[in-house]
Amino acid sequence: MARLIIHLVAKAIMKFPIFVSAISVISFFWHSLLSGNIAAAEQVTFYVHNKCPFPIWPATAPNTGNPVIADGGFYLPSSRTKRISAPPGWSGRIWARTGCNFNSNWKPACETGDCDGQLACNGHIGTPPATLVQVSLQAGGTKPNFYDVSLVDGYNIPVSVTTRSVSPKCTVRGCTKNVNSICPSELQVVNGQGEVVACKSACLAFNLDKFCCQNEYGTPNTCKPSLYSKLFKDACPCYYSYAYDSPPPLISCTSNEYIITFCPATWGSEPTAETGHTSS
Repeated sequence: MARLIIHLVAKAIMKFPIFVSAISVISFFWHSLLSGNIAAAEQVTFYVHNKCPFPIWPATAPNTGNPVIADGGFYLPSSRTKRISAPPGWSGRIWARTGCNFNSNWKPACETGDCDGQLACNGHIGTPPATLVQVSLQAGGTKPNFYDVSLVDGYNIPVSVTTRSVSPKCTVRGCTKNVNSICPSELQVVNGQGEVVACKSACLAFNLDKFCCQNEYGTPNTCKPSLYSKLFKDACPCYYSYAYDSPPPLISCTSNEYIITFCPATWGSEPTAETGHTSS
């Protein structure tokens, strides 16, 4: 590293006017190096863990103006963990795709959460229904980050989110029931084998204002919980069950490490920091 810095400084001195001192150039390079280290320290790490008894293909999609992280998607076998990083101020969504086959030209490639048949979503939002982890990170390591789990577009598999130093107030727990097993027939998504693999929200299934909380139903006073959103809320009390869920199940905690677990342990179990085999 020292040799590299000296080499870069020497090249810079040759390019700078004679009145620029070597000291000022060295100061510039040290400032650049320190700035890079600070930025790296502010990175937030997500440990994405698969506790499902089957493989999943987690995916990420940034909000407008944010970069793609983790290549937009990756394969994650059962009992494995993938470590991914996001820059300060990043916001977007993370979800799991199921039943994928990227070895054919068929689209969609996944039974749930598909993004244009690609492994790397490259900013594309997955096809609903899929359980969504929604994240908004704050720039600066001392500011709280915001996150929630949403079923506003529907459900495919359960997920929990917590800080790596597990704290109940910083935890979005999983579900008390398998939503797919109690999903009304009019909301069901069924695969080629006749299995229910996802459950649509009422908004997604019927596209009616009263379910989508829009137009004359566009306020908390006019858009009330439906029988369908109550079913979601009963099964997954910590998740957004519809757009105006109240009180809002939004978590705010300060940390630079979080664990996202797909198919977490049963509701009565305490969340743990155990993540299985981890890969970068």
